[in-house]
This record gives sequence, C-alpha cells and structure tokens, in this order.
Amino acid sequence: MYESYYGLSDKPFRLRPDPHFFFGSKGHKRAMAYLEYGLSQGEGFIVITGEVGAGKTTLVRNLFNQIASDKIITCHLVNTHLNSDDVLRGVVGGFGLPCEDTASKTTLLGRLEVFLRQCEQDGRRALLVVDEAQNLTPKVVEELRMLSNFQTDEKSLLQTFLLGQPEFRATLHSPGMSQLRQRVIATYHLGPMDSSESNAYIEHRMRTVGWRGNPHLTPAAYAAVFQYTGGIPRKTNHLMDRLLLMGFLEEMQEFTDSDVDTVIRDIAQEFQPPPPEAAPADGAIGAPHAAGGADLAFGSPYPAVLDERMMRVEKSLASVLSILKKIVRSPSSYNIHQDSNE
Repeated sequence: MYESYYGLSDKPFRLRPDPHFFFGSKGHKRAMAYLEYGLSQGEGFIVITGEVGAGKTTLVRNLFNQIASDKIITCHLVNTHLNSDDVLRGVVGGFGLPCEDTASKTTLLGRLEVFLRQCEQDGRRALLVVDEAQNLTPKVVEELRMLSNFQTDEKSLLQTFLLGQPEFRATLHSPGMSQLRQRVIATYHLGPMDSSESNAYIEHRMRTVGWRGNPHLTPAAYAAVFQYTGGIPRKTNHLMDRLLLMGFLEEMQEFTDSDVDTVIRDIAQEFQPPPPEAAPADGAIGAPHAAGGADLAFGSPYPAVLDERMMRVEKSLASVLSILKKIVRSPSSYNIHQDSNE
C-alpha cells in the first residue's frame, strides 16, 4: 500500500519471520554463533531463549538458508501444545515418514530409527528444531531427550535445537531435567536490541527494500520508537508498519516523535477491551458471536494470519484512496459532470 508511495520494492516490516531481512545485532550474532557451533558438533541439545518477538524463529530460518539440504535434513516443530505421543508423531511426520493415527509408539520409533540410520549411511545428518519450547511439559521434554539415544558407536543420529521464551529456563532447571541438562552443549538468552541497534535495524530493513532516505525519521522519532518497543524486533515491525501507513495516508515525507506518539495512541485505543455488554432482558436472546469472526481473527497467535488480513484490507483501502485522490485533484471535471446533470 505505502510501498509504491515511498518507492519501496516490498513491505519492510512484515510481522512474519523472514530471513531475507535478518539483522545481525550483537545478541543475534552471538545466538547465531551458538547455533552454528552446535551444528558443527553434530550432537546434543542447543537451547536458545528470548522474549516474545525477539527474533528466535528468524534466527532458525536464517540458519536453514545456510544449511546444505543434501547434508542435513531438518524437522521444524512449531506447534508444541502436544502430549508425548503427539510430539513423537510430529517428529516422525516432520521428517516425511508415515505417522498414521493407528500406528503404535513402538512402530513410530522403529520407523524413526530406520530413517536416522539410513541418513547416517548416506552421509547425511538429522536436525530437529523445536520452536515455542516453553509450551512443552516435562514429560514431552523427556520424550525428546529419549530420542537423542539413537546413536552409533561413534556419533549421535539426531541433534536437537530448543527455542523458547524465558520461562523454558525454569523447565530446563527443574529437578527432573538433570539428564537433559547433561546433554545441553550450549545455551544462550537472546535479549532486546539497544537504542543504536534499534535504529540500525529500522534502516537495515528499509534499505533492504530500496529505501533512499524517504521517508526521513528524525532522531527524536527513532528515540520514540525505541522507548515504545524496548528493542523488540516484532514490536518495532508493528509500530513502523503503522507509521509508514499513516505517512502514506497523510502524504508525509518526514516523521517526528509526535507522529510516532500519534500512532502509539492509535494502537493503544485499538487494543482497549470492549465495554461490557449489557445483560439481555428476560427472555431475550443475546446476539451470538459469528464463528471465525473478528474476535477469533485478531486473537490468533500466528502473526502471518494478521499480516495476510492486513494486506487485503490495505489493498482495498488503496483502491478507494486512489479514486478519492483523483476526484480531489480534478475538481473541474467533477464540476462539469455535476453541471451536466443539472
């Protein structure tokens, strides 16, 4: 929507993780170094934690881009609200193996072992990446640890990366996790960016899509963005996307801290809880919530869903705005048309 107005080739601040926009802050470089180190070891567990929206999934997808697919086969689990049996099916299915509901646990483990040993014979390695690890119960974590028992006399057949929010550290250090901790070869907590990195992050994503200084952000605007987002990439993306949208609608070429504050207030108002509904009169039937309606859409835990919906809304709004701008800029043609009707 605002891309063409500012001469950009794409949206620079999408909510979904995109390795094309990977920015190597100090924290992200160190986290990537831990992942690469773990990959070079070929065994054990690597644990990366970080706040919501800190960029953990982007790290993994950036790593996947560097992995030679003919050398390493990956399975990426992103749905972790699973029991121990379901997580096994997720791993087996993630590696492309049959995982029908009627298959027993013994059958699934047998298929996985055959697959892992075949990979080893073919000179390939298997890597399991588990996202949102904070949702895993201790029993499920133990199930994943047991999968690391697949090994030859010389090496492990399966390596695992665990990515999660800070609360996963409590699970990792709980009394029942001592055997898992013995197999963790590296762990790192990914913190937020500092103010200078936040500024560089914004400019990096803009330059990636062809930004040449338009729009311009004042130093105070950068400071206002950092104060609101705290250096969290996803929050920065959300705020900057809305700021550029406002700039397009208002035909702005420069943003100040006041403009950033305006967008922040708009966001705050949009996410205020609705007033409580009045109780229906006796015998009255309350209006039902439409299945799959707006509440469900905006309560979705998946940023890509919101991103897709926003894109459709923006395209529709862009068409309307284009027509309105033509009318405003061509008052004479509008008057002639009005006179002829009279």
